[in-house]
Amino acid sequence: MINKDKVYFGGESNVENRYIAPTLMSNVTFEDKIMSEEIFGPVLPVIGYTELDPVIAAIKARPKPLSLYLFTNDKQTKEKILREISFGGGCVNDALMHISNGSLPFGGVGESGMGRYHGEAGFSTFSHYKGVLEKPTWVEPNIKYHPHTSLKLKLLKLVAGLWGKKIS
Repeated sequence: MINKDKVYFGGESNVENRYIAPTLMSNVTFEDKIMSEEIFGPVLPVIGYTELDPVIAAIKARPKPLSLYLFTNDKQTKEKILREISFGGGCVNDALMHISNGSLPFGGVGESGMGRYHGEAGFSTFSHYKGVLEKPTWVEPNIKYHPHTSLKLKLLKLVAGLWGKKIS
C-alpha cells in the first residue's frame, strides 16, 4: 500500500520481522491505494487541500473511515468537518491518541465496523439493557381504553398537572 514515490519520511520495512517504520506520505490523492483500505500500521498519508467542500464531498463519496485526523487552527474548518463527516473516531491536531484515552469510545461506523469500545462505552456495547415495564395486576384503570371521553381527558390533565406536566 505504500507508494515509495510518495514517502516523505520513513518507509523502511522488513517482511521477516513484520516491521514497518513510522511513515509519512505526501502528495497523496484519494485514488492512491493507501486511501482505499484501512491502515493498520504506522503510516500516515497526508492530503493537502485548498478548498474544503470538494474534500468533504470526496470523503463522503467513499465508505466511512474508521479514523479521521485533522490538522488545523481554523475553528470553522474543524467544526464543519466534525459536523459533516461521519467516522469512527479521530483527533484534531494529533493522530492516534484518541485510541489511548479510555474515556473516549473507539469503534467504527458502516464498513469500518460497529460498536464502541473502551471504558463505559465498551461496557454499554457489550451489555444488553432490557426495557421492562411491570405493573400490578390489582388495578387496571379503564382511563387508557376506548372510548376516550372528555372526562377521561380531564382526569389525565389533572394527574399530569400534579406531576408538573402539561397535556394539550
